[in-house]
Amino acid sequence: MDNIQLLYVANTVSGKAAASTQTLQFLIRVANLGYGKTVEVHWAGEDGVWRRVLADYCASAGDGSEYWRAEVAFPRQARAELPGDIHFVARLEHEGCEYWDNNDGCLDYFCAAGSGGRMTGVMPVVPLNPMQGLGPAQRNVPLKFAVNAALAAEKVTVHWTLDDWRHVHKTSCRLQSGKRSATHGGYAGLHPVQLWSANLKVEGAFRLQYSICCESGEQTLWDNNAGRNYRLSRAPLKVLILNLHCYQEDDQDRKFWQIAKAVDELQADVVCLQEVAEHWNDGRGDWASNSANIINRRLKKPFHLYSDWSHLGFDKYREGVAILSRYPIERQEARYVSDSSDAYSIHSRKVVAACIDVPCIGPIDVFSAHLSWWDDGFPEQFQRLSDWADSRRGGEVAATLLCGDFNIAAGSLGYRLVVDGHRYEDQYLAANAPALFQQIFRVDDAHWRDQLADDYRIDYVFMNKDSGLRATSARVLFTEQDYGRVSDHCGYLLEFEPL
Repeated sequence: MDNIQLLYVANTVSGKAAASTQTLQFLIRVANLGYGKTVEVHWAGEDGVWRRVLADYCASAGDGSEYWRAEVAFPRQARAELPGDIHFVARLEHEGCEYWDNNDGCLDYFCAAGSGGRMTGVMPVVPLNPMQGLGPAQRNVPLKFAVNAALAAEKVTVHWTLDDWRHVHKTSCRLQSGKRSATHGGYAGLHPVQLWSANLKVEGAFRLQYSICCESGEQTLWDNNAGRNYRLSRAPLKVLILNLHCYQEDDQDRKFWQIAKAVDELQADVVCLQEVAEHWNDGRGDWASNSANIINRRLKKPFHLYSDWSHLGFDKYREGVAILSRYPIERQEARYVSDSSDAYSIHSRKVVAACIDVPCIGPIDVFSAHLSWWDDGFPEQFQRLSDWADSRRGGEVAATLLCGDFNIAAGSLGYRLVVDGHRYEDQYLAANAPALFQQIFRVDDAHWRDQLADDYRIDYVFMNKDSGLRATSARVLFTEQDYGRVSDHCGYLLEFEPL
């Protein structure tokens, strides 16, 4: 395709003559050249004065290009005329280079006042309200299409699915304007259209896929978004894990602010923290100084918080773990998974668990854990943790996530123990190295440890093997390049979607 292509324009006039409003709408497709693009329409009304209106990004197209839309409305005011007929061109600017769609160098595009919608010949079917995704509470998806009137479409149907085409629904569209028979009379590079609309009831589904079928007496035309179908999805579940280093950081207060800033900006949904500290206070603790509580209070909107402590840390703190959740916490629970439950022993390790009902995904069980090194009890602690997690999981739980600092290096004996258990799997690896993940957790290749020699992680998100979720991305946080160092550990942000 060209770097910029006009797809559709509407020049509508509504209301009574003395109080009419004129609206100009433009839909444009541009190549995905990178960030920092400027997309705009230059236009002139009957007064001959050229103006411009900026376009906004709408969504990606199936071929990797992007939909952009511009709109401007003119209510009639005293002694002010409406633009009337317009001439216009579309412009894309990126990194100092300009690209134009000016009707193939002809006398610009032209659209008469009140002529309604018109389309170019670039696409026979144009989605007029392309969307990036489904809103958190959205239950219905309104769709509107412009179909080239020359196709003489007699019936337009949306074929759609909420479960990756295991079940297919068909919804007939309603003809809003335009004749069912072919019309003619396109002018200045534009063609008359039929406008069709439909409304799909998605209720609480996580994702929607659909394609469009146009039928006429002579042909059937499919629009499946360049072979990829149109796709809309809810935002993924975002899980962040971080060991806070138990109040041992220089400039600690600023770093708490940095962590809260990252949670807000990255829109994390669940945060699992380890080495959460509060003043010992003769063993009674001090909630005001609790580091998870401090971070939570600094969020733009505080999360639900569940925290508990295991032992005396650095001779002055109650040290423990915490879960912060955007969604309400249910069935919260804390247990020692270590042999020791002595508050004065560093080998005493307590884990907190919470069931979180995530909208459009369902209940998930989340555990925030800080286990001991291999020689200090990891095998027994992980066995108790995984048995406990399994005992909580019923048929309604979509996934179980064991999150936190496990004090085992990737490829170590401890990691081998997790692999050999065939119950929980490394989700950072699943997202970032799927081939290696398959080799380790599915095939169990004898040489997989060699490929983890340079992987120094000891913080993980392990998910139960029969989970209904999949990890779609994973990134390292709190490095010099990404929000700065806030601990002696990095953080990790993982995204999950339903299968």
